[in-house]
Amino acid sequence: MIENEQELVNGCRRRERTAQKRLYDVFGGKMFAICLRYVKNRADAEDVLQDAFIKIYENIDAFRGDAPLQYWIKSIVINTALKHIRKQKFTLELNDVHTYGDCLAAADVTLSGFQMQQLLSFIHELPPGCQAVFNLYAIEGYQHQEIAELMGISEGTSKSQYSRARGLLQKKLNQEKRFDNESIRKTQI
Repeated sequence: MIENEQELVNGCRRRERTAQKRLYDVFGGKMFAICLRYVKNRADAEDVLQDAFIKIYENIDAFRGDAPLQYWIKSIVINTALKHIRKQKFTLELNDVHTYGDCLAAADVTLSGFQMQQLLSFIHELPPGCQAVFNLYAIEGYQHQEIAELMGISEGTSKSQYSRARGLLQKKLNQEKRFDNESIRKTQI
């Protein structure tokens, strides 16, 4: 918690530019990282972040203080990112789990040995529906019922999209490991 969080909120409620700038300075970087997990490029992430902060400033009076300010801001950023995805008219590939039998991961996705930027690029390669559900469940900690409500899908569809995302990520990670191992062998010859 920021030591002057209540003062910051009160300043934003009074529409003080300095308080709004301070709010952005404190939370903008963290929220930008969240935006980058949902959209595929930096320009779109910047647009989502800007739209989210406009909503935050316009709706700061709705902040009740019953949860940390960062969580309230984060929920607005995530909802704005999801709205952006829907607005892009992506067809979310939301099918039942039985459609993807071979794609599902039998084991948990292993992330050791990969840099964050590389992992982020793998997540960006997921189909939009899988990407959104994976981010919400695995990274943000939402439950499938909450994801279903946020995205306007069934809980089963959320689960199947998460399973599909895990399977696709595991396949990509395994391919990268094989490629890296082959490269190492070739350099040793």
